[in-house]
Amino acid sequence: MKQFRPVRGHRLAARGLPGSPVARLVAALAALVAGLAVVLVPGTATAAPVCKVDYTTNQWPGGFTASVRLTNLGSAVSGWTLRWTADTGQQITNAWSAQVSQSGTSVTATNVAWNGSLATGGVADFGFQGTWSGSLTTPSDWSLNGVPCGGVSSPSPSPSPSPSPSPTVDHSPSPSPSPSPTVDHSPSPSPSPSPSPSPSPSPSPSVTPTPSGCSGTGLVVCSGFEDQSGTPSGEWQVTTPNCSGTGTATIDTATVHSGGKSLRINGGGNYCNHIFAATTKNVSGIAPVVYGRMWVRHTTALPATHVSMITMSDSRDGGRDLRIGGQNGALQWNRESDDATLPEQSPSGVALSSPLPVNRWVCLRFQIDTTQQAMRTYLDDQEIAGLRVDGTPTTDVDAQWLRRSTAPRPTTLRLGWESYGSDSDTIWYDDVALGSSPIGC
Repeated sequence: MKQFRPVRGHRLAARGLPGSPVARLVAALAALVAGLAVVLVPGTATAAPVCKVDYTTNQWPGGFTASVRLTNLGSAVSGWTLRWTADTGQQITNAWSAQVSQSGTSVTATNVAWNGSLATGGVADFGFQGTWSGSLTTPSDWSLNGVPCGGVSSPSPSPSPSPSPSPTVDHSPSPSPSPSPTVDHSPSPSPSPSPSPSPSPSPSPSVTPTPSGCSGTGLVVCSGFEDQSGTPSGEWQVTTPNCSGTGTATIDTATVHSGGKSLRINGGGNYCNHIFAATTKNVSGIAPVVYGRMWVRHTTALPATHVSMITMSDSRDGGRDLRIGGQNGALQWNRESDDATLPEQSPSGVALSSPLPVNRWVCLRFQIDTTQQAMRTYLDDQEIAGLRVDGTPTTDVDAQWLRRSTAPRPTTLRLGWESYGSDSDTIWYDDVALGSSPIGC
């Protein structure tokens, strides 16, 4: 039995003698295991959302348009790519204000040259048209530049409780080894969340908002009619192109969008009942794109017959008018020289436009490229798909409009009413702006 004593002696050294090499080794290994437990047991912390997407559709049997507003909630970006999954039966056919491609149900939208830079809180608007069958649901898996809009799970150090001593570890009162300076055994604080964005995101750098009272700079036309009274005068002149009737143009103090005054047009019915207030500012120098914005309010829904409310002389079309009005209950552009309309007045074309809401103020914006056939129109900052010209003829939209290849060159701006039938309306205009840079609502 003597041959077993050395083994028993070593066991006693390991278990009972604090100064032995084996005891020190075991204690060090225990500390290392505890440190590894801290490092290798992750918790989760949800990152702040990086974007918000507002998605609205206008649909009809077999077709739809979608308006998308992307708000950047993360760090500023100089270019963006938004991805999402479409329903199985959806197919995108064209888009505006973004490059949109589709592979199966995977859709990718990438910025165009003028709306790629988004500050924190910056906004980019774009839209697309497509066909659908089966279902048309709102996407829920948006991602911006590869990161899900709702944020992602990322590892965060979160130590587990210290492990119970192993039965093989020395229980005698030996000195505890000093903790390694690279391992922190205290609970790690949760990362501070990124500051929440302002509830009202600042506009995209591609849009320079003009205050509602129209006190912005760099605009050729900028009027809230605050310097007017009675009958328009000075910067605004009453005019009745072609012929006149019972319509009137006055300055109103009872119904306003901002400030204390607005332009009121009482538009009479019957053919050739024209009444307008025209700016005396030189609009012909605005280039290369003419941007317009105005707040509009009216009392009577757009009729089935043709009416006009905003006209601009086109120097490249013999001075004939480029007109914004309505027909078949929806907004339209009309060209006086050949009576071309945008959109075409087919059921599908009219469905791509929009009524002009009654009895409330609406922000109407448009842009006219004077270097090529390209136009955009927005209602309350939502682009109207049927009022878009992009140089490529689209059936029911701009195929008729593009029969004339020359881009328009507006030289005047008139606000009022032209009735070509028995229709009448009362319209107010306020906070009107025209210039060479984008103008916000």
